[in-house]
Amino acid sequence: MKIIIAGAGEVGFHLAKLLSYESQDITLIDTDKESLAYADTHLDIRTIKGDATSIAILQDSRVENVDLVIAVTASETTNITVCVLAKQLGAGRTIARISNTEFIEHKELAGFQKFGIDELISPESLAAAEIELLLNQSAFSDSFEFEDGALTMVGTTLSRTASFVGKSVKEAANIFPELHFMPIAIQRFGTQYTLIPRGDTIFKEGDQVYFMTIKGGVEELYKLTGKAKQDIKNVMILGGSKIGYKTARDLCSSKFNVKLIEKNRDKATDLADILPKALVLNGDGRNVELLEEENIHDMDAFIAVTGDSETNIMSCLVAKSKSVKKTIALVENMDYFQLSHSIGIDTLINKKLLAANNIFRYIRRGEVVAMTKLNNMNAELLEFIVKPTSEVEGKRLRDIDFPRSATIAGVVRAGEGIIALGDFKIVAGDRVVVCSLPRSIKKVEKMFV
Repeated sequence: MKIIIAGAGEVGFHLAKLLSYESQDITLIDTDKESLAYADTHLDIRTIKGDATSIAILQDSRVENVDLVIAVTASETTNITVCVLAKQLGAGRTIARISNTEFIEHKELAGFQKFGIDELISPESLAAAEIELLLNQSAFSDSFEFEDGALTMVGTTLSRTASFVGKSVKEAANIFPELHFMPIAIQRFGTQYTLIPRGDTIFKEGDQVYFMTIKGGVEELYKLTGKAKQDIKNVMILGGSKIGYKTARDLCSSKFNVKLIEKNRDKATDLADILPKALVLNGDGRNVELLEEENIHDMDAFIAVTGDSETNIMSCLVAKSKSVKKTIALVENMDYFQLSHSIGIDTLINKKLLAANNIFRYIRRGEVVAMTKLNNMNAELLEFIVKPTSEVEGKRLRDIDFPRSATIAGVVRAGEGIIALGDFKIVAGDRVVVCSLPRSIKKVEKMFV
């Protein structure tokens, strides 16, 4: 697949890195010499220094022959222009990163496809949606929904009180035969090694485990993992950024009680006008006295989304010390992800990583309709639509030659989620969710083409 990426910032570099592992034909365009030099020395890709809105530069990158153009510069206007020009010059599909969430909410009305933009991606919208989902699955550190919740992936760390610690996957299945979930990936405590569980895999205390569940299965997981379902009602948000505003707006409409703290007085005043259901305060969220005055100990969740990663992490640690049940920090540096559980913050989110993962699904072969990478793990979840020509069509799970480092996590049929076991037969039209380590993805993709 021939792909042009406009923008060598964190989103563009992360995408180029993921795609170069896939042996895709990547061209990265940027005006910044240093960013390109770093990408050129670390990745097996072609780089072009120049303005991606230049027709000459696009022609130099052979845009007429590319399958996909992804515009992820820091400028929304540049991204839209690049996609429009690329489409006119013969590019197959185009994706533009935007910051104005109104564009996504009214994309049909605005008719973006008519003038050459196939998909719009907003890192801010994705981050706000991720936060809301995490609050709804409050005892878990990571979650992702397929087909409006027909299947839900949740991640948690197993405590000593989890009823299946010390048991194998097969033993747990025999003890709890009526359960509606299955483990799909495990990372052992203190290691960076991700494994796809099999029947003889033993659950251990401290394991970071990802489960796939159907509707109702999340409630069972609460009981069996020893987690109490925490009723989240009172939420404090630090930072009136686009993510802070969108999160506050969405949570208020979902009947949460929201307090938002913004350091800039003018910005706080503006937010108070456009968020009438939220209590907007002007102050420095790093001030512990202010947090105590605003009854941080009565909050069920604390969400730090300022533009400074260190401020977000430190304020979440303060909130945790005040017995706040759920803490979520926005971080810019992807290296911080490995630290989230060891330092005591429930969840770290990175809007650029969310955007890159969201875009990444368009590159996959087969009918991939959703895709996410598991936080802190070297594994991916991919959702495929089974075609009549797919290798897996008409076969029972036990008869499919599936790689050891991949597993079928669940199936959605006619809108209903199913935790599929050995006797289950896959048919055309099924939406199959697969959890796979990177080395097996190509083999898995071929089964669904």
